[in-house]
Amino acid sequence: MNEPSCGSIRTGMQGRLDIQIEDEFFYIIPEDVRNLIFYGRSAPVFRSCTEKKDEWAEIFATEISGHVAINTAGRAVEFITTKGCFIIPLFSLQKVARGEAVSAPLFQILPDLRGGVFL
Repeated sequence: MNEPSCGSIRTGMQGRLDIQIEDEFFYIIPEDVRNLIFYGRSAPVFRSCTEKKDEWAEIFATEISGHVAINTAGRAVEFITTKGCFIIPLFSLQKVARGEAVSAPLFQILPDLRGGVFL
């Protein structure tokens, strides 16, 4: 039985990776994508937020809303965000980052319901 995808990752403007999880949008900058893929370094996940100050002005801000890292086996990439924990195969992320694929699905990591600790 296939699990439903909870989000997607796709190429964005100027080489960044855009991540959509439900109704929120996150992104990873190009330098961090290269460090993640080639060197295995974890990277911050950013979220752009707009705030209405009044009817004429909007405030645009960027905040770090999580991080992304390659798992210990080296075959998948885990996204830890304010919306939850998600996973994608490493080769799918590499294909999207290189422009060989338009997008790839993210799958939610569910907590262990048997009483274990979820980190």
